[in-house]
Amino acid sequence: MREVAILGVGQTPVREHWELSVRQLAAMAGRAALDDADLDRVDALYVGNMSSDRLSKQANLGTAVADQLGLWGIEAVKMEAACGSAGSAMRQGLLAVASGEMNAVLVIGVEKMTDTLGRETSAALATAADADYEVSQGITFVGLNALVMQRYMHEYGYQHSDFAPFPLNAHANGVKNPNALFQQAINQKIYESSRLIAEPMRLYDASPIGDGAAALLLVPAAKAPQAVRVIGSASATDTLAVHDRHDPLWLAAAEKSAHQAYRQAGVGPDDIDIFELHDAFTIMAALSLEACGFAERGEGVRLGQEGAILPNGRIPISTLGGLKARGHPVGATGLYQIAEVTLQLRGTAGAAQIDGLKTGMAQNIGGSGATIVTHILQK
Repeated sequence: MREVAILGVGQTPVREHWELSVRQLAAMAGRAALDDADLDRVDALYVGNMSSDRLSKQANLGTAVADQLGLWGIEAVKMEAACGSAGSAMRQGLLAVASGEMNAVLVIGVEKMTDTLGRETSAALATAADADYEVSQGITFVGLNALVMQRYMHEYGYQHSDFAPFPLNAHANGVKNPNALFQQAINQKIYESSRLIAEPMRLYDASPIGDGAAALLLVPAAKAPQAVRVIGSASATDTLAVHDRHDPLWLAAAEKSAHQAYRQAGVGPDDIDIFELHDAFTIMAALSLEACGFAERGEGVRLGQEGAILPNGRIPISTLGGLKARGHPVGATGLYQIAEVTLQLRGTAGAAQIDGLKTGMAQNIGGSGATIVTHILQK
């Protein structure tokens, strides 16, 4: 298998892009990545997206985006794995180049979520849960994560206020990211007094939806020796329903995919300088840190309390705002994460740049931990 490098990066701001269709939004990010790589043709296009058929009434999205980009004749496919769609598309593009079948692959993650009424968008998101045993009982993703958070607090003795360092860090970093939906800091008082949405979860425990697209251009590393390399990639699954898991407080798929990626890369948690985790909810940030080996079971929250997750900490997370402040256009999120790690390793992350980085990791979660994709990058 060949080593693969990221030659081009493209992003759109996360906003309410009412004036753009889903294919136009994807094409904007794709064209930016092509321009960044100084290429005008690729062998294949993989598009990560969760709900274009439901929310934008557009299926066959891979071909629609290829058409919008003028890339007629190439292989073009949409990949769907709920909120892990973009990370899964990245993995397929990576395998295509690593195998030698393709020499240049464009991977795009895109989601349009604000053109529909809230109840329609929520119904589309709910399809990522277990339709038979969760959705049919009226549960939502906010509700599922609130139940997990409540159990975590009970088991390990935390209070709601103990989770504040995660959104405070994300919002402080979002100020430095012009693509972020939210570019204002918050404080402890704002966090604790925000609206209760599902006990014990408050508004600032949940990431916002939005419209957005991110893209990467992948080539063999031998053709781009100075580019950021992908040195580890793995995907794993857990039960679809949270209640079916042996331990609902452990992200088994995160543990498996992270450790498979560590083995491929020849690194461990101590070698990772930056971690773009899937902070769709504050509880998921804590659970991800534990499952990936950065903290012992029940100790993920303490990394926030100790400042280890800050830009100058041991394992910086959400360095350009994360899902919490950058926003969470679900089918695009995984590629925003990898794009942001790439920019940090390139030294081109602007005001959010952290110096001295060598190795970074991004982890994209689909559902409530049912599909988890991990990538490790190195400059």
